[in-house]
Amino acid sequence: MLNKFNKIIHNENYRFFKFIFSLRYLITVFLISIVVFLSVPVFFNYEKKAKIIKSHLLENYEFKISNHEKIEYNIFPLPNLELNNAQIHFEPFEEKLNVKKVKIYLDLLNIYNYKNFNTKKIILKESELSLQISNLNFFLEKLFYQKNKFNFDNLNIKLINKKNAVITLYNIKFANFGYNKNLIRGEVFSKHFKIKIGDIHKNINFKLLNSGISADINFDENQRKNLKTGIIKSKILNTNIKSNFEFDGNILKIFNSFLRNKNLYLRNKSEITLNPFLDINSEILIEEFNTKILRKLDLVKLLQFKDFLRKINIKSEINHKPQKFSNKFFDDLNLKIDLAYGRMDYLKILSSKNETIKCMGNINFLDDYPLLFFDCNLIAENKREFLKKFFIKIKNKNGNIELQVKGNLSVLNNKINIKNISTKDGYEASKEDLKYFKHAFEKILFDKNFLNIFDLKKIKEFIIEIS
Repeated sequence: MLNKFNKIIHNENYRFFKFIFSLRYLITVFLISIVVFLSVPVFFNYEKKAKIIKSHLLENYEFKISNHEKIEYNIFPLPNLELNNAQIHFEPFEEKLNVKKVKIYLDLLNIYNYKNFNTKKIILKESELSLQISNLNFFLEKLFYQKNKFNFDNLNIKLINKKNAVITLYNIKFANFGYNKNLIRGEVFSKHFKIKIGDIHKNINFKLLNSGISADINFDENQRKNLKTGIIKSKILNTNIKSNFEFDGNILKIFNSFLRNKNLYLRNKSEITLNPFLDINSEILIEEFNTKILRKLDLVKLLQFKDFLRKINIKSEINHKPQKFSNKFFDDLNLKIDLAYGRMDYLKILSSKNETIKCMGNINFLDDYPLLFFDCNLIAENKREFLKKFFIKIKNKNGNIELQVKGNLSVLNNKINIKNISTKDGYEASKEDLKYFKHAFEKILFDKNFLNIFDLKKIKEFIIEIS
């Protein structure tokens, strides 16, 4: 009985395995057919189809292929056409995107049928683009509002103003589909950054990784044509910044802006023109200011950005009124600066009830050893009260001070050249006096760095020395 049961089982298994083994021929034929189907296009001459391919890219992606070396067909990882060393032209501006490889992933149903040519996605690998800042807004719209699937893999963008390079972004990766949809990654200033764009393009989140710098941009719901408006909130280390903005592709207006940290609180209103030159006009009101932060400034590092200083124009007016009950040296500060092509002209006025200090001059940051030229006037109606601010007491009768000083400072070498010192009562410093004042100034005030000359304790010491 048991033998009969085993025989039945073996007979059933035999029939099943016989069916499976009979399918191996069908499966083999099927696999061979797929391989042949996918491989035969390798032998096609796609240059004859170049016109159809270019027309499809222009119609569906608005990518105008103005030049390429050759078109190849690849089976892996999925069937695709590859255009080598292609140039893509974005109408109407003249800049061309140079792409090492344009990979066009095909719909399997269209591998042989080019009358209804269609693509699933395209990938642009190892691209280079030099872009005028004035065309940046147009280029971004080409990316963000692209309906068909595309991917930038290692894009380098150099933003230029006329012929001058302003900033370069490296190794940018961006896709408008998949897991990393609307996520931009890249490098700037040797730092990696990440930008996340909201699905309806109303929010942009920016992070400069491992730097403490981040920003959120929220666009207004109702946008006027060719005008972007909204609010930007950013954080730079322990500093918070918030402002409204308007951008028409050429002029960026910043208003209702404030910057706050534990040492500084200011309000700002600026207008940044991108074309024909990068030009910045700003009005800054400083409401709180801790002078100790000046000690942390490093002029040597600042002067390393000469190329950047050469490319921007800045006109700015800065005003500051110390708090009413602070230990103040002055009541009002007004500073106007005009920076163009690396040269800065300035006018600074410090004023209080009975004193006014006015300095004007210029400095060329592009020089190897920049000289700060100055022409300063001091008017103090009450000499005794003025010197009390430096904790200096005098016994002689009170009077006024009217003093003019001209010269220049070498901000890196800690040297001063005093050309003239004169007072209203007729005193004019002799060569010996100027030499003595120079020695005392460099010994006491200029013994460490440029910012050290604003130390009130050292100013007191200097005044006592020359008195």
